[in-house]
Amino acid sequence: MKKVLMIAATSAFLVSGLAATEAVAGAEKKCKSCHHFSAKHKTGPGLKGIFGADAGTTDFKKYSKDLKAGGWKWDEEHLRAWMCDSKKAIKEFTGNPKAKTKMAKQKVCDAKKQDEIIAFLKTL
Repeated sequence: MKKVLMIAATSAFLVSGLAATEAVAGAEKKCKSCHHFSAKHKTGPGLKGIFGADAGTTDFKKYSKDLKAGGWKWDEEHLRAWMCDSKKAIKEFTGNPKAKTKMAKQKVCDAKKQDEIIAFLKTL
C-alpha cells in the first residue's frame, strides 16, 4: 500500500510539473530559440532576472554598441516596444535614428501575448 501511495504521489507531482511547463510554453516558445531562461547565454543573453534590469548590463559579450550604452530598464513599457519591433525600439530608446540591435524583429505586438511573455519573464 505504501508503494502505491508513493507512486501516486510521484505521478501527481510529475503531472503538476508538466502542467506548469505547458502553462509557460506559449510565453517561452518565441524566445527559447535564442535565449536561455537562466543566466546562461545562448545566441542572445540569458533572461533570468531581465525584468527590471538595466539594458545591456549582463556579461553577455554580443550586445550591439547601442544596446551596451543602455540608459533604460527592461520594464513593461520597454519590453512591449522591444517585442513588437526591436529595430524601431532601439532607435526610440537611445534617441539615435541610426542605433542598431542584433536582435531580429519579433513582431509580438498583441497585448495579450505580450502580457503572457512579460508575466513569464517576471517569474525568472
